Amino acid sequence: MSKITPTTSFQILLSIFALPLLILPLHGNSQSTDSEQTILLRLKRHWSNPPSINHWTPSPPNSNSSTHCNWPEVTCSNGSVTGLSLIDKTITAPIPPFICDLKNLTAIDLQYNYIPGPFPTALYNCTKLEHLDLSQNLFVGCIPGDVDRLSTHLRTFNLSGNNFTCDIPAAIGRFPELTTLRLYLNEFNGSFPPEIGNLSRLEMLELSDNEFAPMAIPSTFTQLRKLKQLLIKDSRLIGEIPETIGNLAELEELDLSNNNLTGTIPSGLLLLKNLTIVYLFKNHLSRPIPQPIEALKMEEFDLSENNLTGTIPDDFGTLTQLSVLSLFSNQLSGEIPESISRLPSLRYATLSSNNLSGTLPPDLGQYSILQGFEVAQNHFTGKVPEYLCANGGLIGIAAYDNNLSGELPNSLGNCSSLLIVRVNGNRLSGSISAGLWTSTNLTLLMLSDNSFTGHLPRTLAPSLLRLEISNNKFSGEISTGLSSWKHLTVFSASNNLFVGTIPQELTTLSQLTTLLLDGNLFSGHLPSDIVSWKSLTTLNLSRNQLSGSIPAKLGSLPSLTVLDLSRNAFSGQIPTQIGLLKLTSLNLSSNCLTGRIPSEFENTFFNASFLNNTGLCASNPSLGLEICSSRFENSSKLFSRLLAIIIGIATVLLASAMLLTFFLIKTKGRESDSMWELTYYQKLNLSFKESDILSNLTENNVIGSGGSGKTVKRIQNIKLDQKLEKQFLAEVEILGTIHHSNVVNLLSCISSETTKLIVYEYLGNHSLDSWLHGKKRQSISDSDLGVVLDWPKRLKIAVGAARGLCYMHHDCKPSVIHRDVKSSNILLDSQFNAKVGDFGLAKILVKHGGPNTMSTAIGSFGLHCSRTSKVNEKIDVYSFGVVLLELVTGKKANDENEAIVALKQGNYRGNNSEKHREALMQRLSMIAARAPEGPLELRHARATTLGPTFKHDGFKLLTDWH
Repeated sequence: MSKITPTTSFQILLSIFALPLLILPLHGNSQSTDSEQTILLRLKRHWSNPPSINHWTPSPPNSNSSTHCNWPEVTCSNGSVTGLSLIDKTITAPIPPFICDLKNLTAIDLQYNYIPGPFPTALYNCTKLEHLDLSQNLFVGCIPGDVDRLSTHLRTFNLSGNNFTCDIPAAIGRFPELTTLRLYLNEFNGSFPPEIGNLSRLEMLELSDNEFAPMAIPSTFTQLRKLKQLLIKDSRLIGEIPETIGNLAELEELDLSNNNLTGTIPSGLLLLKNLTIVYLFKNHLSRPIPQPIEALKMEEFDLSENNLTGTIPDDFGTLTQLSVLSLFSNQLSGEIPESISRLPSLRYATLSSNNLSGTLPPDLGQYSILQGFEVAQNHFTGKVPEYLCANGGLIGIAAYDNNLSGELPNSLGNCSSLLIVRVNGNRLSGSISAGLWTSTNLTLLMLSDNSFTGHLPRTLAPSLLRLEISNNKFSGEISTGLSSWKHLTVFSASNNLFVGTIPQELTTLSQLTTLLLDGNLFSGHLPSDIVSWKSLTTLNLSRNQLSGSIPAKLGSLPSLTVLDLSRNAFSGQIPTQIGLLKLTSLNLSSNCLTGRIPSEFENTFFNASFLNNTGLCASNPSLGLEICSSRFENSSKLFSRLLAIIIGIATVLLASAMLLTFFLIKTKGRESDSMWELTYYQKLNLSFKESDILSNLTENNVIGSGGSGKTVKRIQNIKLDQKLEKQFLAEVEILGTIHHSNVVNLLSCISSETTKLIVYEYLGNHSLDSWLHGKKRQSISDSDLGVVLDWPKRLKIAVGAARGLCYMHHDCKPSVIHRDVKSSNILLDSQFNAKVGDFGLAKILVKHGGPNTMSTAIGSFGLHCSRTSKVNEKIDVYSFGVVLLELVTGKKANDENEAIVALKQGNYRGNNSEKHREALMQRLSMIAARAPEGPLELRHARATTLGPTFKHDGFKLLTDWH
């Protein structure tokens, strides 16, 4: 036996102690392959076996391979699961506690699912977790105050796009390794803690789109020396931007837009060398833009919609990477620095609505691919720059309401990328180049209120939607053969020098909604046959030299609401068909018309519509016309006297009978309603007795029920209590001021002491809801529904309703917010034209002093944007988005339908807009495969609805024409 020396003993002892140490790391970094796969398959079963992970199947028997490590959703390291990426897998169940049995799990990504419930505290047991992304789900409640029990190794924490409420707890500031914290787009209604400033390694902080209690930016945030992105937009911030923000030396992106920040822009901010994006728009910042500007990496700079004064700093000319400069809606003065025109990367310059003056830099567009140029509503003089489209990328120019002079550059006629030209309200002159008239992609050409001359071309730009040339010196005739005008929706050519007749071809423009040719020298007769003005809402041919009779075909235009033929030489009788129009404005004065006016106009609403037509007569003396029967008085005086005696006797007898009847009614307890009083809001031809009204107010005639009462055929009936009377008054007040082809027409109000009736136009196809979900839907098979509500009709309904809402939001002064947009409040006429109705909850939006706040529910259950109680246009836009999803999917808004739920929870909102847009497109494509008439028409509808969009919100005045 060999002798054991002290050295050998030491080696053996060392080996005994070292062996466990060698084994320990191996044990800590590995886990049984079989047990990990078992956990994953159990996870799949817990989540009800989503089809998207059907490929998660057990390994074959006696297989030694780790097949689960080949699943695309699973990441392994050294044969052990370290990451799960289950993005958009339609997971609808909570996160189970046993997920943390995967001992080496460092990353969990469950974004874009439908996981409900409170924050999953079971994840506290995932002790090695470094990346946790639970964004775009359905989590609710408060973030726990002990959230710091999550792994201390956590580096990425994303809870955005959920429904978390309360305060953000101070414990969120206790993750020493955290580099990314994203909590945007939740329903936080408390505060965010200054302890976030303790996250010394933080590089990205995003708290945007929340309803925090008003609070200032904590000064501790400026201690985050490694911070690269600070994003707190639309979060009710107040106070000033901390001056110490200049300490954030690594800052690249700052977005504090759409808050209530005051004070000045800190001078240190624009000295940060790494700054690339600054969004401070829609605040209350004041005083001049600070200088010097040394942020030489700046790419996008938006200070629009503030109260900034002073001049535009010349230092902007040193920012060679600047692509977006947006300063509109401030109080800036002085000239545009010449150096800005030489910026090589400049794409958008939006400087509208200031007090800027001087001439526009002549080199603008020569050194960069300029896409958008907005200088509207200033005091600029001189010429429009020649080189705006020198590099072929110009999309739009908005230079309206200035003092510009000279001619438009001929180079604009060679700019094939051009979509929008708005130069109205200047002193421009000369002719328009042929190339501009016919520019390939031009959709909007607004030249009104200048001194342009020349003739209208026979051929216009094939995509042109809106042509406005009023108040110029254009002359000549409107040519025949207008096939290229077929997409035109607005043609405004008032107050020019046009001559000749109005051609028959003009009546073939089926998309035309507005035609203004007043104040010209047109003569001759109007076309007797109107081919296709089915969409026309406004027709003004006043102050011309037109003669002949008024075409009876005008009375067949289903959408016409405004008709002005005054100050011409029309003769003959007014066609009775004109009385069938649903007019909100009629002017036939100062013509040579004769005969009796149509009976529909025999009310005071039209008391100024027929003046200076000596040959017209009426039965109603309040119209200021000759009484039709008075012509025969001189030839039948004796008969008249005899008739007067008979009438007098009859009147006495009738009065006695009425008096007796009155006392009989009084003694019966006033069982009948009091006398009915009519108030007209449009022309209305009603002939009825009180018994006719009461007999029609039955359940058999009920066709709907809204926020203000029941709706029966022709009349909406409201039995008064205090609350409903207020809603009634609100609805009448609003509808009485709204006149649009896509908003339901209020014809009259009929009231008594106990009942108030609103008389609307009757829309035979009822509501969109009835076609998608109601009686209409139940009576039609799926295949027939696809024919009745084919994609063109659905698109027509969507566009029509959008136009109605757009009119209410942008053309009504003040804006009208509907607050109850849903498919049952979108009514359809016989041609499936959409009209927005039921204004019982609507609200006039007074913007001065900020948006009002409601004390009651917003709109309808399930359709409103529940995270805010502000009354603004977003409420209607959100609800309308749900209606669009109903149109596309055929599902009710409260169905547990993937697309509907996704929209209701805002799953496609956020900063990564391209990713969200692509996700939406993918889901719509899947829906299209099951939709009526297949995906082809949906693709067209999708392209029409979503269309090309501008990336930058500041580039808005170009398209703000509605």
